[in-house]
Amino acid sequence: MASWAAAAPPVFAGWRILRSGAGRLWATRERPFPRAVEDAGAHRTVDADDLAKLCQIIAEQESIAEQACPANWRAGWPRPPLF
Repeated sequence: MASWAAAAPPVFAGWRILRSGAGRLWATRERPFPRAVEDAGAHRTVDADDLAKLCQIIAEQESIAEQACPANWRAGWPRPPLF
């Protein structure tokens, strides 16, 4: 029997997906968002009950990031933030 991770395509590069001991799905971004993106409401770590919802939430975080810093995203971000 294939695991859920093997069956799920890697839709979001740069995010790691894992399942908790309680069965909840979590995703964490490999690189933190820049401070401006976090201030705009994006979260580096998110959770959901199922893979479809988790993918939706990840897409929302990336959308917030793109809206907060659109020129940077088109220029090839995410890069480590310079503080």
